[in-house]
Amino acid sequence: MEVDFSNIKVIGFDADDTLWVNETYFRETEERFTKLLEGFETKNKIDQELFKMEMQNLETYGYGIKGFMLSMIESALDLSNNTVSHDIISEILDLGKKMILQPVELLDGVEEVLEKLYSNYRLIVLTKGDLLDQERKLEKSGLSKYFHHVEVLSDKKESNYKKLLNHLEIDINEFLMVGNSLKSDVIPILNIGAMAVHIPFHTTWAHEQVSQEEEKTNNHLKLNSVRDILKYLSN
Repeated sequence: MEVDFSNIKVIGFDADDTLWVNETYFRETEERFTKLLEGFETKNKIDQELFKMEMQNLETYGYGIKGFMLSMIESALDLSNNTVSHDIISEILDLGKKMILQPVELLDGVEEVLEKLYSNYRLIVLTKGDLLDQERKLEKSGLSKYFHHVEVLSDKKESNYKKLLNHLEIDINEFLMVGNSLKSDVIPILNIGAMAVHIPFHTTWAHEQVSQEEEKTNNHLKLNSVRDILKYLSN
């Protein structure tokens, strides 16, 4: 795909699964959650009900580990008809705490790329999730020094991006978004007239998946690694 990034002055980076590993820990925790409840339902049923509960709770709890923990507890109560033991509830809470305390694992090439882009571009983080958790991960990552601004959004819809870019006085024609989610990081950005780069992560949460038709009809640059972006940007 031919792209022209010569006008770009500001680059926004998603955080989870773009800068560092995230979804992997959710999938591992789901597996452990399923084992805790295997006496009540089949794995497939538990997975389905947990996802359904997460979707029901998004507007109330938002994105992030804490909301996920609460959804696991609610699912455990529902699936067990409120007979789940205190020990299992305690173990679910421990699963969530372990996720929060996970060391931050940077994706390959991330710091190298940020270091090369930092002096020529205004770099910002645009992520969803729990504010405290995302701030903690950014601090643990050691990447804070490369970013001029960090924004934790309640959602990543067109209206959220428009409001933020306007607030930060960023010209849409000078903005590029980099992320792993077509639904959150690419399609809404293209819809407001800015540019986007898609760098898929090997695991994608079902809520972030889009149809093949949506992927084909949105004109964006798809790369295998964050390192590849240096081929298209001056540094």
